[in-house]
Parts: sequence; C-alpha cells; structure tokens
Amino acid sequence: MTQEHGATVVAELGLTEAWQTIPEGEGRHVVVGLSGGVDSAVTAWLLKTRGWRVTGVFMKNWEDDDTETHCTSRADWIDVVSVADRLAIEVEHVNFAAQYRERVFQEFLDEYAAGRTPNPDILCNSEIKFAAFLDYALGLGAEAIATGHYAAVRPWRNEDGSVTYQLLKGTDSTKDQSYFLYRLNQAQLSKALFPLGAFYKRDVRRLAKAIGLPVAEKKDSTGICFIGERSMRTFLSRYLAAQPGEIRDLETGQVLGQHAGLIYYTLGQRQGLGIGGVKGRDTDGNHQPWFVAKKDLANNVLYVVRGHDHPALFADRLRAVRCHWISGRLPHTHWVYSAKPRYRTTDAPCEIEAVSEAGEMTLAFATPQWALTPGQSVVVYESRVCLGGGVIDSAMSAEG
Repeated sequence: MTQEHGATVVAELGLTEAWQTIPEGEGRHVVVGLSGGVDSAVTAWLLKTRGWRVTGVFMKNWEDDDTETHCTSRADWIDVVSVADRLAIEVEHVNFAAQYRERVFQEFLDEYAAGRTPNPDILCNSEIKFAAFLDYALGLGAEAIATGHYAAVRPWRNEDGSVTYQLLKGTDSTKDQSYFLYRLNQAQLSKALFPLGAFYKRDVRRLAKAIGLPVAEKKDSTGICFIGERSMRTFLSRYLAAQPGEIRDLETGQVLGQHAGLIYYTLGQRQGLGIGGVKGRDTDGNHQPWFVAKKDLANNVLYVVRGHDHPALFADRLRAVRCHWISGRLPHTHWVYSAKPRYRTTDAPCEIEAVSEAGEMTLAFATPQWALTPGQSVVVYESRVCLGGGVIDSAMSAEG
C-alpha cells in the first residue's frame, strides 16, 4: 500500500487531482475515526497512500440499547477490523459513552423538553469527534486526526502574517457536510484532515471497489449520531414525559384532534398528526394536507395550517443564539452572505443585521424561508467558506 501504488490506482480512475489535495504525510502519525462505513475506510487508505502512518480508532459512544436493530456497533466493529486488516493498519476500540451522554445526549433531551428540535450531529462533532477523540489521538502521539466528512480545511495567511484555518464546503455539493462542522474552532481545525473534501461520493465508491475494501457496497448510515435509525417518538418516550393536548387550526382556533405531546412534533411536519380525516381546504376549495405551524408550550397546544405553502410557514428573518464563528472574529453586518437554515436546503442569500460577542445574531434572508425551526442550526457561508452559525431561537414572519 505504497504511495506509488496509490498514485497508480487514482490515476487509473482519473482522480489524481483530488488525491493530490491531501497533504503528504512523510511518515507523520494520523489517527482516523473508522466507523465501519465506506467513507472512513477510503479516508484511511488515501492517507496511507499519501505517506501518513495511520492508526484507526472505532468510537463506541452509545450503550443504552446497543442492538443490531438500532446501533449495529458490533457489526460495524467487525467491518472496521476487516478494513484495518485489508489496509494493514492498527485499530483500537475506544469507549466515549460517558462523554457522549454528558456533553451531547443531555443537551439533546433538554432541547426536546423545551419544545425545540435539536441537531445532535453538530454537537457530537464539536464535543466528541473533535474533542474527546482528538484528545485521545494526541495522547497516542498523533499529529492529526481524520474523518470521512465531505469538507475541507484551508490554512489562510492574514495580512499580519498570522494563519487562520478555514472550513470549506466539500466539492460534492450533494454530500457536503460542512454544515455539521460549523462549531469547530481554530485549535480543532488545525489538527483536522478531511481527505474526501475534493472527492465525489461516486468516486469514493469506485475507489473502495478498486482497492478491494470489504465495505465498498455497504449502505450509508443514517439516524441520530451514534444512536442510529429508530422511531423518534418511541425513543424519546423512554427519556421524556409527554403531555397530550389539543391540535388547533391556527386560522380559526377550531380543535381538530389531540396531539401525543409537543416534544414529538416539529415545524413543517406533515406525517403523524393523526388528523388526516379532518379535511382542510384552501381558498380555492381544494383539499390540502395539514402542517405544523406553531407549538404553544405555555398552553400545550399544537397549531396547524392547511397546505405546504401557507404564509404562516414562511419567515424571512430569524434570531439565533449560541453563535460560534470559526475564525474567532465576528462576521460583518449588512454584508451579502448565504446561509443554510437546515442541512437539506439550498444556500439562501442573506445578510446579518446584528451580531454580538454574547453569541446572538439577527439574520435576514432575501426571500422567505420555509419552516424555520427553533433548535435547528443556521449556518452562514461566504462562497465556499463556512463562517459559523448559531441555533435558531425564533423566526419572524415575512408579513410582519
């Protein structure tokens, strides 16, 4: 598994340019977070063929109900061992479950209990993968850590000669994961490698097949970070008490049914409302499905509206809290940026109206955005550069 062999393989697949964006290791030590999936496996191979001394670490971060149905950590560990054997690298199994429960899962529960819809993957990255895992890797004598994220790090020399590490979007816009990394700081980015930043997912699969990785065809994982795929309602019910209440039409106040507990619903939700038999009509008399438009925690009422495009589902301004800026400096106000108010959205033009050292921000979009959801993160970009972002606290209607 030499550099010459790696260069030959990537050349045969037409991937030399992307391969060369990975820094040469020259024998330096890197610890790769191996999940048992294809992305992290190819990451380890790419680094080894660029001259890094690679050690793999498999992180076990969840123990409450670790079963083959949900977390599949035992099966993933077997895949990690198979990948390590194929790449001829050392691999360790490390348990960060206590740190995960304290730093990530408790906030996850607190946010749901407060009526918001959190994104635990973001906190998992900043508190586990690039904190607990980073500390562990440095303790092994590593100079860097690497993960299979589709993103990139770029050292940027400032006018005063200092260096700032920038987080960039991945080349594959359909897989870009910079959104989930916006809470990383300069110390974390200075030690991070993202070898897949210049690769497309399809080419990662091609590489995995070409080098005979046993996980080349393995399906991508989804679900909560380290907890896996499961019914969110069933899962939350194990940890939080839910209080049923009324579902009301936001426009008329009419009671349409009963909700199972506000913690189980999010803005813009259509499925699982239990009022499908209650027909709603738009102004033209057409039947329209119901969507969650508001959660009234004080009165335990879930408000819904008729139709995906109902005005109550749109807002063009938001307030964000717990803001983090990767460079350590506040962004400009009244400057044209773009932002993602959730992961699976297209970047929307915006400007920051106000931002403070206290971690608050008011952001205005050029056009109204659908279902801006408290608890989700809004992430701000300047071209390919991820500047940072914050947690949505509230949204203001485009109509005032």
